[in-house]
Formats: sequence, structure tokens, C-alpha cells
Amino acid sequence: MTVYYYEGAKILAPLTISSNEPFFDADTVSLKKQRASQGAQRWELSFNTLPKDNVAEAFIASVNNLHLADSMIMPQLQEVENRFTLSGNILTSNSSASGDLDVTMNNDGSNTGLLPKGYFIKFANHDKIYVVTNDNDFAGSTNRTMNIFPALTQTVPAQTAVYTSTNATFTFFRDIDNVKGITFTDGILSNQGTINLIEAV
Repeated sequence: MTVYYYEGAKILAPLTISSNEPFFDADTVSLKKQRASQGAQRWELSFNTLPKDNVAEAFIASVNNLHLADSMIMPQLQEVENRFTLSGNILTSNSSASGDLDVTMNNDGSNTGLLPKGYFIKFANHDKIYVVTNDNDFAGSTNRTMNIFPALTQTVPAQTAVYTSTNATFTFFRDIDNVKGITFTDGILSNQGTINLIEAV
């Protein structure tokens, strides 16, 4: 099982990955449901970390520079990570516009393996995290159309790298309601409590 870390501390299960996408929701006179997205989305993470005896890094992170964005490796769903076999670098084959839900990727034979649906990725030209919504098998040499959620927030030029694995970093702000400090569980080991991270969009 893949292990992920926050400020040097091991992230423990349960880990919550939620999509915050505001919707307008209304009922008509005939009781038909009408919904419309506001067109904005961000990822939010919530987790605890393993108590540890080296508290300085975690303590400083909890009280200092809360107005600045930070980053960490985006945790992947274990079932999806187990299916991920992609090797090689992926580049987009043509430009995709802001608002697009799919991106065409080069497949020149140097890439092999599977980029599975449910995998979190990032494009080299901006910090937004996207999730792949279809399986992409890089067998052969035909370009692949990768479907994503949410829609692109920025134009992605041709020949832009698609980041996976440790390069798919989650840029975030720490929720201001998080504990600003450290709780000692036995006088030596410390706990940061529940940590809530909000994607910097």
C-alpha cells in the first residue's frame, strides 16, 4: 500500500477526498428538479497523521505562514494506484481550451501501460488537480483521448507534460479552523488533530 506524508508525518486512514462544486438547486411548480453548476470546483482533503516525537516541523507548519499556499503529493485511491502501470512521459498532442473535458495525448510508442480512470493528474502549465474519468491504455501508437473532471480551468498548450505519481502535487491552503499548534498525547508523542486542506484554485 502506498504511504503518503503531510509535513513529514504519515497520513492515516480514513482519508477523505471531497469535491466542492457549488450547485444551484431548485424545484419548479411542477416539482421538476433543476440544477446548474456554478462552474467552479476544488478538491478538499481531510485526514489525521501518525503521532510522532519530532514535533518542530509540524508545529511550525500549523502556526506559521497560513496565508501562503503549500504543496504535497496528491494521494491516489489504492484500488486505482494498483491498476496504474504507465511508464514514460506523457505530452498533450494539441491545445485544449479552458472548459474542455477531454485532452488528446501523444502516444509515440515511448509510453506503455495503463493510466486508469480515477487517477489524479496535473498539467505542467498550472496547479489544478484533475481526475481521469476513462481508462487510457498506451499500447500501440494511436493518440489517446483522456477524459477529465473537472473541466480545464486554463488552456493547456500542445506538448504540455501530464504529471502523474509524485509529480502530481496538490497545491493547498490549510483550513484556518485547523488546530494551530500541537496536542501532546502522552507528553512525548504529539498529534496535530484532524487536518483539513483546501485546494488553492
